[in-house]
Amino acid sequence: MTTIAYSPVNIQTSAQSVASIPAWFGEITLLVHHLQHQGVLAAIEEQVRFARRRFGRYEVIDFLAVLFGYAISGERTLEAFYEQIQPWASAFMALFGRDRLPARSTLSRFLASLDQAAIEALRTLFLKDLLARPLHKEEQRAGLWDRQGSRWVVFDVDGTREAARQRALPQTPDRPSPQRRLRPICAPGYTGRKRGEVVRTRTTVLQAHTHQWIGTCGNPGNGEYRAELRRAVAAMQDYLKAHNHPEERALLRLDGQYGTGAVLADLAGLAYVMRGKDYQILKRAEVQARLKLPPDQHLTHPESGIVRALYDCPDLSLGPEGMRCWVIVATHPAGTTKSRIGVTRSGVVYELFLTNLPQSAFTAADVVALYLHRGAFENALADEDQEQDPDRWASHAAMGQEWIWNLRLELGHQLHPDPVRTTEFAPAFPSAQDQAPGSSSPPQGYGPVEVALPWKVGRFSGQDFLPQPDGTLRCPAGQSLVVHERRREAAGSLRVVYGASIRSCRPCPVRGQCQWNGSATAKPRQVSVLLHPLVVGSAPLLWRDWSRRQHRRVCMQLLRQQHLEILVATALSTLQVDEPLPLSRAQRAHYRLSWQERLARNARAPTAGPVTIKLFGVPEAFAAFLGLPKHLAASSH
Repeated sequence: MTTIAYSPVNIQTSAQSVASIPAWFGEITLLVHHLQHQGVLAAIEEQVRFARRRFGRYEVIDFLAVLFGYAISGERTLEAFYEQIQPWASAFMALFGRDRLPARSTLSRFLASLDQAAIEALRTLFLKDLLARPLHKEEQRAGLWDRQGSRWVVFDVDGTREAARQRALPQTPDRPSPQRRLRPICAPGYTGRKRGEVVRTRTTVLQAHTHQWIGTCGNPGNGEYRAELRRAVAAMQDYLKAHNHPEERALLRLDGQYGTGAVLADLAGLAYVMRGKDYQILKRAEVQARLKLPPDQHLTHPESGIVRALYDCPDLSLGPEGMRCWVIVATHPAGTTKSRIGVTRSGVVYELFLTNLPQSAFTAADVVALYLHRGAFENALADEDQEQDPDRWASHAAMGQEWIWNLRLELGHQLHPDPVRTTEFAPAFPSAQDQAPGSSSPPQGYGPVEVALPWKVGRFSGQDFLPQPDGTLRCPAGQSLVVHERRREAAGSLRVVYGASIRSCRPCPVRGQCQWNGSATAKPRQVSVLLHPLVVGSAPLLWRDWSRRQHRRVCMQLLRQQHLEILVATALSTLQVDEPLPLSRAQRAHYRLSWQERLARNARAPTAGPVTIKLFGVPEAFAAFLGLPKHLAASSH
């Protein structure tokens, strides 16, 4: 020991190396103890089985211990995690009831050879653990309340991409072909705005109100988005069943990758809101005819200031199965730069939105606003990118750290049980007396187009005049009727009057069936089209959820600045040397070990010294929830 004298501060140095305890070790202790308390670790040992050579004495639980610790630590690389945990490897593995810490090379071989059956078993346990303990109580339910007062649960499904750089390797006849480590999990594909030569696509499912991850699926390159979507739908159905929520009140928000009619058959009848990408729909006659009428509503984006004119096209047939769909066409003037979304025609940007929500509970503006609200999902993905770097789940298997995310949410709600927050997503509609005078359209939009019924047998009615893509009507004789007048009527209705040319009506051979007085009529034929206000509930749209960051960060920061003590006692050893036990016939014949025998090879021996971990700064109520002693000491044997 060396002492520096003649100083107001007594500084002492020592050549003895004493490693400091990592700041994240306390959080690992709490989360692992919680998993053990809930029986998750025992379920992994019993249900996730995978045998392969060159793993030594280690089993799946040993490697998952490393992956759990790595995910919780937040270290940038696995090498940095091993450097921090190595002095405390015995105490770390004792939390899982195991003995030795696997080497990094052994972990790499395990991840490279892990089969799909073991991954599916882990995925099943992940979803089962998520459904076992709901975050909300019955009196504090989160969700979306529509204009009729019904509650919906919203899920966000989206694909994320991670690009990987690959250095150039010489390929000459005198060298063997290069072996890329990322070849099994990455492939050439669309990289977007990320730099790289190969990509991996991952489909994520998020509960939009509690911000819990329901599941993830990954594939090389651009992925298999339809197969992954069907798996996501199955996970959501399990979630709804566990929470006793009807599937008729579940809503999926999908991005434009899924925006075709063929995908609708994969949604198992669930409600959806998505951006359409099949712009051939705009060429359909009924859509073109609707675009020539006044818009149903206008929607102003609060950030960009873009004012979208919305046109309702309900009950259209899409896809090879002919699924009925509500199509909303949104238009706005094109800017100086090319729009990244939609298609531009004649200086107008057209966007498509597809849904099957009931028009009696949602307006066109509500549907578009719900889709644009998906931007909050991007913030959740950004948090995951920062807290749990995706290059760590893209090793050799598509196993992410969403389990840790959900655990932090759960424990954070126990630390700070904040009430659910309510946001007025869209205001209630004003009554007819309170509407602004001279308003261009009713706030809820228009219903389907109505025309007059037949007034006499054998005479043509308004139903015989078919709408055309150019905004005109086509009469039975093949002549065109153009718009002559638009006038407002009572209760917000709009009457559009179409008229033909007298030069077309006079020589018409079917004039007697078309006009009241036949050839004696001095005026051309006119047809009125009436647009009545849509009948929609008047209640406001309410969005109820919790903060996606506050509870996670409360759990992460609870012990990061607190003192932590780890005491590893000396192992109980005997002076006498036991005689070797006789071999069984199975051991003599080198039979394969049973699952229990394999698991026991790296189990912590009863004679191993007890490990005592003392945590400071843990609230008593939280310690009681975790099943820890009130004096805030966690002991692992």
